[in-house]
Amino acid sequence: MAAPVPPGPEVFDVVIFGASGFTGKYVIREALKFLPPNASPLRTLALAGRSRDRVAAALRWAAAPGPAPDVPILVADASDPASLAAVAARARVLLSCAGPFRLHGRQVAAACAEAGADCLDISGEPEFMERVEADLHEVAARNGSLIVSACGFDSIPAELGFLFNSRQWKPPSAPLSVVAYVNLESDRKIVGNFGTFQSAVLGVANASELQALRRSRPRPAKPKIPGPPPPKGSLIEHDKALGLWVMKLPSADTVVVKRTLAKVTEHPEGLPGADETPEFAEHRKEFWSSIKPAHFGVKISSRSILGLFLWLCTGLFIGILGGFSFGRSLLLKFPELFSIGLFRKTGPTEEEVRSASFKMWFIGRGYSDSARASERGSKPDKEIVTRVSGPEIGYITTPIVLVQCALVLLSQRANLPKGGVYTPGAVFGPTDLQKRLEENGMSFELISTRTLP
Repeated sequence: MAAPVPPGPEVFDVVIFGASGFTGKYVIREALKFLPPNASPLRTLALAGRSRDRVAAALRWAAAPGPAPDVPILVADASDPASLAAVAARARVLLSCAGPFRLHGRQVAAACAEAGADCLDISGEPEFMERVEADLHEVAARNGSLIVSACGFDSIPAELGFLFNSRQWKPPSAPLSVVAYVNLESDRKIVGNFGTFQSAVLGVANASELQALRRSRPRPAKPKIPGPPPPKGSLIEHDKALGLWVMKLPSADTVVVKRTLAKVTEHPEGLPGADETPEFAEHRKEFWSSIKPAHFGVKISSRSILGLFLWLCTGLFIGILGGFSFGRSLLLKFPELFSIGLFRKTGPTEEEVRSASFKMWFIGRGYSDSARASERGSKPDKEIVTRVSGPEIGYITTPIVLVQCALVLLSQRANLPKGGVYTPGAVFGPTDLQKRLEENGMSFELISTRTLP
């Protein structure tokens, strides 16, 4: 009689990679809320990182003031492909939190693509996201691995916020443009994560690589938007209705939303699920039929011109010094100096995190009757303003969004594409992700609809 086959290593519903990092420990804290006895699809969780001791310390911090639960810790390093392969083989969904992603993220995504594990990350780095799509889409699709970047504040609020605004335009009306105004608020000081600053510096340093990558790939599908492109406008403007000073912001959100619109142009009914129910298939088609493409952009906003000046100075320093080696070393050595206090290596304090929040206004302008868009000299005559708001962006909103995306994957996997590399909007748009976020501290609101003079 043949000997029984020994059981293989346990496969976990979710593995958090980079669990001991600045953001990783907050992701642990958020994920712990949904473990048993909570009635959620997250039944088993493991943590992964380079140092078992540091990950264990992060778990204790996340569980405080209670005792740390018995959560397995896996040792893995982004520079060690074998360790990543071992972790990916034990994950249904891997949450990748170790940035900058252009340095550490591709190896993690590649391991998941090979293993057939789903991978969600919190990158806001366009070159990384587009390179992963170029390099890994085919193998991920073949192996049933769904890889989705930008599943944090970059860029779920922008993606779902755009889709929410778009759905307010009932036929025959149609938007021409939607511009998102990002406003960060706090009772104390607004302080960003050093990793975000580092990613921005490296993005400037490697801008030519992104352009070369785009030239090497087929042009994305171009959505049909009614009317001529809107004027570019000034660098800095004042929106009297909202009481905000706004400035154009080179943003991953813009890139990600445009990639989603290109994908939906190729697939007007959305991406079919691997084994979706007839009810969800019908819902998916209805959802995407209600989405109208529009020109999209992002602007940083502030109640005062001084607040905008801080962002302008930070952008100038990164833009000028990030282009050469010595300048980059200065930026990365003294982030607080060159960001005028907006970023620091130690990140924000707990008090600064708790006191911060965000609002994103989506200003949609278009036509009350899309047929008018083709008339010579016609201008937009309708405006719809919506808003997405929530808690602090990096350590509260990002973990909330990432964990809810994971719960959608765990509970609705058959309704989602079998595999491949996609944007969050293309994957999660027709799911109940917006409803889940509203149940966990975020809001989506219709603010106003008016006729333009």
